[in-house]
Amino acid sequence: MGARADIVDTGSRWARAAAIVIDAPSAVIFDVLADPRQHHEFDGSDTVQRLVSGPERLDMGAHFGMDMRIKVPYRTDNTVVEFEEGRRIAWCHANRHRWRYELEPLADGSTRVTETFDGRTALFPPSLLLINAYNNNQKAVAKTLVRLKEHVEAGQTGRQGDRP
Repeated sequence: MGARADIVDTGSRWARAAAIVIDAPSAVIFDVLADPRQHHEFDGSDTVQRLVSGPERLDMGAHFGMDMRIKVPYRTDNTVVEFEEGRRIAWCHANRHRWRYELEPLADGSTRVTETFDGRTALFPPSLLLINAYNNNQKAVAKTLVRLKEHVEAGQTGRQGDRP
């Protein structure tokens, strides 16, 4: 059986989260998350197509645009709204709900990664119920974390020559 992410109880009807342990240092994983060119490689929603604008590496306040697809193509313009190097990164788009990754280094050199789809920061959190965003994103964050784990552990991070 393959890797599975654990569902995390956020204590809020407006947020969905999952967590997984990845056999890699937090710095390596964070470098992947901070590189929007790689997001389509591990996106579990199957909506992220490719980076269309923005920096190669995200930091606080960075803007980046993504080509997306849910039945029809569209584009999002995102802003990094939380950033702590090696530990946490989150971004949002016009409705202000967030996708957040939190990294917790473990004693054995692996990292626990938690991803949260956070509608609490949305302009009107109940509006996301209309598009089933909470249920859809519960599944998507779990799938994303499994794909992120596979991506990082396979050494497909674009950084394999940079780290021992």
